[in-house]
Amino acid sequence: MVHAVTEFAIETKGLTRNFGSFCALDHLNLQIPSQCIFGLLGPNGAGKTTLIKMLTTLLAPSSGAATVAGFDVVSQPVEVRRRIGYVPQMLSADGALTAIENLTLSASLYGLRGAVRKQRIDDALQFSGLMAAADHLVKTYSGGMIRRLEIAQATLHQPEILVLDEPTIGLDPVARRTVWDRLKALKASTGMTILITTHDMEEADFLCDELAILHQGQLGVIGAPAMLKQQIGPEATLSDVFVAHSGVTLEEGGHYSDIRLTRGTAKRLG
Repeated sequence: MVHAVTEFAIETKGLTRNFGSFCALDHLNLQIPSQCIFGLLGPNGAGKTTLIKMLTTLLAPSSGAATVAGFDVVSQPVEVRRRIGYVPQMLSADGALTAIENLTLSASLYGLRGAVRKQRIDDALQFSGLMAAADHLVKTYSGGMIRRLEIAQATLHQPEILVLDEPTIGLDPVARRTVWDRLKALKASTGMTILITTHDMEEADFLCDELAILHQGQLGVIGAPAMLKQQIGPEATLSDVFVAHSGVTLEEGGHYSDIRLTRGTAKRLG
């Protein structure tokens, strides 16, 4: 897989989104380097979901600008969509179909045909560790297997940028680590830029080359996890960084903030 390499995979300038009198994202200036795993952290209402929706062309900005893989999200949305893969929190794999059937459907939507489609599906099954279960109905899969399939679906067209919203929410520790390893391997083998949102400090610390903490629609801090921890103190954890720059404790708005959503997703993923 060969990707066009630019200095920044994603760049925003004064990006703003208002919902009536409420400002969900406030003049955000953000540069996400190419070929890295970048994390967006922040308490509920910080603007993470709003930002993701604008970057994936699902929501128009109120003002400002954003480019993804060098293309403007407003004036060139089709070009943006061709270059991204998106894995939302909600279930994107059909439980009534097998993994191969899900992948075949996704490949068709991406315009893949014939031998290319077959090879991409075979490679995806192999890479995601699902070859042995390829003909099993997805509703019989564990949560980790479902997530790996969803990542496989989103990368069939070999996008330059993969966007994942809370990629391991509701998964058990073993499944979480498997997904983390798959994402690290994906970046290493393809040079893909991977953007994740997460409330999980351990996940952010393990996965992210760089991260940004959003607070009330604004950028609180940005940098490599090790550097951000060092700025707080010699024994600081990423949780300490989160608290210092988000203005809330983890219990109020971070790791355990959205109990209903977490439990609902956990039930869905199993």
